[in-house]
Amino acid sequence: MLEKDRISYFYDGDVGNVYFGPNHPMKPHRLCMTHHLVLSYGLHKKMEIYRPHKAYPIELAQFHSADYVEFLHRITPDTQHLYASELTRYNLGEDCPVFDNLFEFCQIYAGGTLDAARRLNHKTCDIAINWAGGLHHAKKCEASGFCYINDLVLGILELLKYHARVLYIDIDVHHGDGVEEAFYFTDRVMTVSFHKYGDLFFPGTGDIKDRGEREGKYYAINIPLKDGIDDSSFTRLFKTIIAKVVETYLPGAIVLQCGADSLARDRLGCFNLSIEGHAECVKFVKKFNIPLLVTGGGGYTKENVARCWAVETGVLLETELPNEIPNNDYIEYFAPDYTLKVPNLNMDNLNSKTYLGSIKMQVMESLRSIQHAPGVQMQEVPPDFYIPDFDEDEMDPDERVDQHTQDKQIHRDDEYYEGDNDNDHDDGTR
Repeated sequence: MLEKDRISYFYDGDVGNVYFGPNHPMKPHRLCMTHHLVLSYGLHKKMEIYRPHKAYPIELAQFHSADYVEFLHRITPDTQHLYASELTRYNLGEDCPVFDNLFEFCQIYAGGTLDAARRLNHKTCDIAINWAGGLHHAKKCEASGFCYINDLVLGILELLKYHARVLYIDIDVHHGDGVEEAFYFTDRVMTVSFHKYGDLFFPGTGDIKDRGEREGKYYAINIPLKDGIDDSSFTRLFKTIIAKVVETYLPGAIVLQCGADSLARDRLGCFNLSIEGHAECVKFVKKFNIPLLVTGGGGYTKENVARCWAVETGVLLETELPNEIPNNDYIEYFAPDYTLKVPNLNMDNLNSKTYLGSIKMQVMESLRSIQHAPGVQMQEVPPDFYIPDFDEDEMDPDERVDQHTQDKQIHRDDEYYEGDNDNDHDDGTR
């Protein structure tokens, strides 16, 4: 019998407590809802749960400019009025507001993706999940599209220390522009983005003609789609393209961004995918048995985002979830049906067979231009951790790290699964 995949799952409850502000569509609270569905279905018992470390500024600066990271670290809602020119320079404002604990929020979701990449690199898991990650629009020197730090780029850079080639796949309704831009000139990362394109839809990039440049020519693949694409059209195109990409490119690791704004009924989206259709893409990528880092992304109808990512956690664990949602702290969000499945909308699919056939043909033509996987000489592997130097042995253990910080850096067994460390024994003892 084949061994089951070892799955690491990263979560910090603090990430779901930040508030972008009234009327802002991004609701990090959806991450708490997702986690509680994962717990209520008992999925936590089948994987290793970790609280991610908070990424250090120097880790964030592996991609982002040091001045931008420093500004994110410094700015607060109370002081932002003093920094009008910097806010403009770094694109902070309506879409990307300054809110309480902004920098800590970035540190947590980026830390989760970095930790996920490191566990894959060290072969301590086969699949790593960070639903808080996937913020694909952030650029080297500026925020964009609700994204401040591009955890995906940081995670891919980490994977490149151990893998000659990394494949990035993005099924968010918006183009994965920040990731594509970061690796546009290299053949060591292939980016493949399925997204809505046209009608001035954000971010406005991702034309099929954008294919990468210089060494990266043909290593950026864009699949521009129109409104209303349904499960059968999307999954057929996805499987055909991704199968050929993996066969041609032979990646050592895959990063899959599972933005849930491509679902039907999303507040900002315009596709018509069911949760089953979205999850079918995850199932397909898993079957390649290549080290896999899975993140969240967009998704603005939060109860459906939670449903989607809980189902996809189940898919990665090869566990089918009953349609009836078990009782949990957020059960009322799933009223009136309290079920997982969300039906498609009755909407027109503006993607004709001819249009999709033409997209497929152009992508296959690009892939033929590559022919075989590029040869990459592996450089010396840089150190994993960029931590300020200090000698732990010479420090008093009580002074090393305060208890709150220690607690944040470990996963608490009793919170997540039954075992020797469970606080709630059947006999009532502790």
